[in-house]
Amino acid sequence: MGASILHITNGDITTNYLKKLKFSGEFITWREMLSEGKTTSDIGSENFWKTRFDFLKSSYNISKKKFIDYTLKEYRNLCSQKEQDEIVLWFEHDLFCQINMLAVISWLKRYRKGHQITLVSSGKVKGSNKLLGLSQLNKKEILQHFKNRVTLNQDDIEYADYIWQLYCSDSPLRLETVYKFNPMSPFQHLASAIEAHLQRFPSIENGLNKIENTILKTAEKNNLTSKKELVHQLINDQEVYGFGDLQYEYSIKTLDKLFSSFNPVKLSKKGKEVLDNQINFYGQLRNDISYLGGSKKYSFLFHNETNKLLQITS
Repeated sequence: MGASILHITNGDITTNYLKKLKFSGEFITWREMLSEGKTTSDIGSENFWKTRFDFLKSSYNISKKKFIDYTLKEYRNLCSQKEQDEIVLWFEHDLFCQINMLAVISWLKRYRKGHQITLVSSGKVKGSNKLLGLSQLNKKEILQHFKNRVTLNQDDIEYADYIWQLYCSDSPLRLETVYKFNPMSPFQHLASAIEAHLQRFPSIENGLNKIENTILKTAEKNNLTSKKELVHQLINDQEVYGFGDLQYEYSIKTLDKLFSSFNPVKLSKKGKEVLDNQINFYGQLRNDISYLGGSKKYSFLFHNETNKLLQITS
């Protein structure tokens, strides 16, 4: 009789694909987006889930019922899975997945000590210059990825947990030095994901972060007829974020004053001036409720020329 396996996947699409391919074992789908909004390091605690629900309700109008049915019930199912010999993590290369992966490993470190944990990462395949998602792999490719999965040793688990703790801390400054210095890490996509995370803090130049600037650039250079087309273009062009409609629609909403129209998509005069760094929009965006991990988004500025973060002291 073979060893029993618990698969923890990055989403329902991956779970359904693996089941369709008749992978044996139990499946848990990690249904969270911890790259967005406030996080606390005590993953799985009452405080953690309250913090997450408060963010999802206020930002995305998620109902309590949906949060319980979609996320918490699956988490409780994870809590009940204790007997498997191996836990296989299926997470992709993008920021969205990498932050979720860190959180899951941190939880496993605390609650599944001694279990064998292995990692399958999506990535390169022959004939493609682009990093592929798990569901984009054909049967032969995904079986090969599974065969090549990496067993995480205790140092790997401690490292992932440490990065998660830093992500949830009230300052990202230590994160920008630490993530680069682990060349032997099996987390081959983590450095680029953390780099992308740090660029989500507002820039000194115009007060918008890299994603917000990309939204304006995409709107300006393409002849787009609707907000839906703009979102589709952003999703199609992204390489490292892994965001979906919800995330981009939310960001566009915060930049509403920089558009004169969405049918067709056109920047306002102010939008063009912000894009050209003639106006700094920081003051209009700044608030005390926007968080990236454990850090207040508008308490830090990103300096593009040096790729460094600066803390704002008041």
